[in-house]
Amino acid sequence: MFLVDEFEPCCVLTTPLDEAEAELLAQQLKALADPVRLRIVSMAATSPTGEVCACDFPGTLDRSQPTISHHLRQLVTAGILRREQRGKWAWFSLVPGAMDGIRAALGEGADA
Repeated sequence: MFLVDEFEPCCVLTTPLDEAEAELLAQQLKALADPVRLRIVSMAATSPTGEVCACDFPGTLDRSQPTISHHLRQLVTAGILRREQRGKWAWFSLVPGAMDGIRAALGEGADA
């Protein structure tokens, strides 16, 4: 039987997220926890221009425009995508630094 000193930590912990950071991170992860939304973010992240027209999503993702609009709204609300209206169409791009909190929360091994 092993005896554990319950008052002495076994390892050095980094500073945990505060309540506001945890709330924002949870909102972002919830928004990303959908295959269609992950594909939308991937399209924006890999676009040569850094943005995607709303008109490109339905055909590429094989989803209806109302369904795509729902997913885009979730990503904009979570602060992952930004929307810019240009005439008839809306254009979407990643919010600069939006994924930084996720990377930081995952720690140093996130890039491995």
